[in-house]
Amino acid sequence: MSETTTPDTNPEPTKPTLPEQRAGDLAAAEGETLRKAAVLAAEKVEAPHSLASDAWHELRRNPFFVVSGVLILLLLTIAAFPSWFTGKSPRDAELREHYIDPPQWSHFFQADWFGYDGQGHSIYARMIYGARASIIVGVATTVMVAILGIVIGMLAGYYGGWVDSVLSRVVDVFFSIPLLLGALVILMVTKDRNEWTVVLALGILGWTQIARIMRGSVMTVKNSDFVVAARALGARTPRILMRHILPNAIAPVIVVSTISLGVFIASEATLSFLGIGLREPTVSWGLDIASAHEVLRDAPHVVFFPSAFLSVTVLSFIMLGDAVRDALDPKLR
Repeated sequence: MSETTTPDTNPEPTKPTLPEQRAGDLAAAEGETLRKAAVLAAEKVEAPHSLASDAWHELRRNPFFVVSGVLILLLLTIAAFPSWFTGKSPRDAELREHYIDPPQWSHFFQADWFGYDGQGHSIYARMIYGARASIIVGVATTVMVAILGIVIGMLAGYYGGWVDSVLSRVVDVFFSIPLLLGALVILMVTKDRNEWTVVLALGILGWTQIARIMRGSVMTVKNSDFVVAARALGARTPRILMRHILPNAIAPVIVVSTISLGVFIASEATLSFLGIGLREPTVSWGLDIASAHEVLRDAPHVVFFPSAFLSVTVLSFIMLGDAVRDALDPKLR
């Protein structure tokens, strides 16, 4: 009888050939390399940059921002602590000095670097103390017009419809009134004129440009996906306006407000020069220019120094506004 053979149910696995083994090793090594590269890339991933951080990075490299920032910081320090820069009072008069005498080296060593005016006041002391009035008017007016413009512009741009129509017509009415002419009329009927009355006169008429810019910016932002999502999740209108729309629509307003600050300082000096703005005993660069313009040929230095301080201050804020505009606008980069 012949023996029958049964087939082997557990055959031994076939060993891979040498080329197949090398291909598998190469694939494993390549996979390990890709895994390590992915881990290293994940470790090097930085947090996403915000608009503020990107703007600050651009501003630090802008020479106009550095120069204007240093000048503005110096002006703010002078306005806040004028006694640090001069020991004389701007109202002390030395009648033996005369404004037709130009500044001399003796004045330099006496800390009266710019000479004296017609009443014997130290021009240097008046320049130092005059910065306070200009800075107060410029900053306070800018804050006032920014608040009015942002509120009115947000309401008009967000609600639209009849609210936008009514507020836009109100903006058009105020926009049609020239700033200096309207402020001059308001101040002429005011008995007590000081820094705050000038701020009120300029602030009532100076908010229209910011309101228009804010309205257009809000109309662009309110249809964004994050605003629609917040509204769908049940967020209330005040929260949407303050937490979502305002931070994303405020950039153009910051630029315009910074530039407008210099314009308001120049407007205050113009009103004071015309005799409608600040009055004595307030120390103001505009008042000094007004009192010295009659002796421009005989004593040009009396007009030069307040005009130079005013020009440098206005130029500093305009340069700062230009630098902020370049940093906040990605299209300009």
